[in-house]
Amino acid sequence: MKRIYLDYGATTPVEKKVLKAMLPYFSEKYGNAMSLHSFGREANEAVEKARKRTADFFGAKPEEIIFTSGATESNNLVIKGVLKALRASDLRLLEPHRSIKKPHIITTAFEHHCVLDACKSAEKKGLAEITFVKPNKEGLIEVEDIEKAIKPNTILVSIMYVNNEIGTVQPIGEIGKLIKKATKLKKLIFHTDATQAINYFDCDVNKLGVDLLSMSAHKIYGPKGIGALYVRKGTPIVKVQDGGDQEFSKRAGTHNVPGIVGLGEAIFLLKNKESRIKNKEILELRNYLIKKVLKEIPDARLNGFKKFRSPNNANFIFKNIEGESLILMLDKEGIAASTGSACSTGSLQPSHVLLSIGLKPEEAHGSLRLTLGKYTTKKDIEITVNKLKKIIFSLRKISGKVLDDYYLNKS
Repeated sequence: MKRIYLDYGATTPVEKKVLKAMLPYFSEKYGNAMSLHSFGREANEAVEKARKRTADFFGAKPEEIIFTSGATESNNLVIKGVLKALRASDLRLLEPHRSIKKPHIITTAFEHHCVLDACKSAEKKGLAEITFVKPNKEGLIEVEDIEKAIKPNTILVSIMYVNNEIGTVQPIGEIGKLIKKATKLKKLIFHTDATQAINYFDCDVNKLGVDLLSMSAHKIYGPKGIGALYVRKGTPIVKVQDGGDQEFSKRAGTHNVPGIVGLGEAIFLLKNKESRIKNKEILELRNYLIKKVLKEIPDARLNGFKKFRSPNNANFIFKNIEGESLILMLDKEGIAASTGSACSTGSLQPSHVLLSIGLKPEEAHGSLRLTLGKYTTKKDIEITVNKLKKIIFSLRKISGKVLDDYYLNKS
């Protein structure tokens, strides 16, 4: 039985060129990048080469790139590191005429859990006041809603570039312009989690107007356990884990040299012509998938705006279907998919993303996320839709929710 992988939003396979670049740093060039001897210098040269490649991709300076274990750590460093750098007492020094009790952070109601949980933790501890802006029913954040949420004590705005579940693309550039315009009296820090955007969208930090940007290598055909945080020079942020002085004293811990090399190679490969051509093919396949599902499966609905969404993302709701059962039955047929974020697997709670765009809990439980990648074929899509039709018919028949003989005539 052929296995079909349609969960590229959760992780991607490591590209062969990336693995080849990494291999020497496991056993041949194994020095600690902070050591002064030749082994250490060799490792450090590889780290700095990857840093330069990463900086070039984002239109940044090498010293503005901090290597982390991934986007979750990067996002935690943003929320906690900025708060630690800008205590309420520091805000009073900036604006002595104002009565500021707590710093204020603006984020959205459908961010990744690492951002939401870090914000909720800060709020619970009394360290910050948080505003969770809701997206509209199409899964888009309105720029006007961000503008309305800004307060005198606002220090940070954190908006995900591409939603990891429904794939909708947020107007980061427009929000960046708004923040620049709205902060004439004091600095307002702007962060984006660009983890799902790196493959497909312009991530030039100057065009976006961001001060901080998070990413993970394993979403771009690189290794797991490595990521980066772009920190614009002069942005107030301090380390949140104690230890050594690695990464410009902002992220303590021995460098993951093979991982860093892999990240640098993966992000370098995104700039080639082959990658751009492949992205167009992915978009065409994704559109074919959406059209086929909505046409051939009754009571199916696409979640999120079709136009402003990632080229590889299709997120559906199927009426009278339980998502977990659907995933397990697809897996038995050799098809890998998800109901939403891989980080939420095991939770019985309905997707917070789908609830935020107005779906009812019972509707949200029937979601299916299919995310395509560079190895997805048209045949994969056709097999998947045919299997999906039969599985949904079977599940609805078991639950007594088959309303007509549509499937009997069409499948």
